[in-house]
Amino acid sequence: MLHRDIAWRAMSGYDLDAVFDIANKVHPDFFEAREVLAERHELYRNGCYLLEVSEKPAGYVLSHPWRLGSLPELNVPLGALPEDADTYYIHDIALLPLTRGLGAAGQIIEALTKHARVMGFATMSLVAVNGSLAFWERQGFCTSDRPELADKLASYEDAARYMIKDLDQTRA
Repeated sequence: MLHRDIAWRAMSGYDLDAVFDIANKVHPDFFEAREVLAERHELYRNGCYLLEVSEKPAGYVLSHPWRLGSLPELNVPLGALPEDADTYYIHDIALLPLTRGLGAAGQIIEALTKHARVMGFATMSLVAVNGSLAFWERQGFCTSDRPELADKLASYEDAARYMIKDLDQTRA
């Protein structure tokens, strides 16, 4: 359960400096330029949220429609979202250590799952890094062996895994 002073809210352009700072603290080995993060926000604002603790930025999530079985490259602008998007992709979730154990990550994943269902996606997908595999499995994601993604996954880290969550379209 979240405390009163912990809340997710829609990300705005004014939050991008804070997002960039959090990204560099939480994911120092997965650098992405501020401009790349800003483009993700610009392309799909409905998938970008900021976590605040006592009204101070403490985490974020960037997500957007994408193609199942493919990965956006790290630190490379997308240019546009694919018109034939068939999965809802979680590009990044980053939480400062002070938020761990409060349920904030699970809360935003639940909200994104509802959003993906409403938008008609049959799946969600992501790349698990930083030892997060068990967390994503608890959220309903399963590792998907995709040999064609091996080189891109290796560009993240050796332990990176492509994961998919099948969404039951009959549940709300």
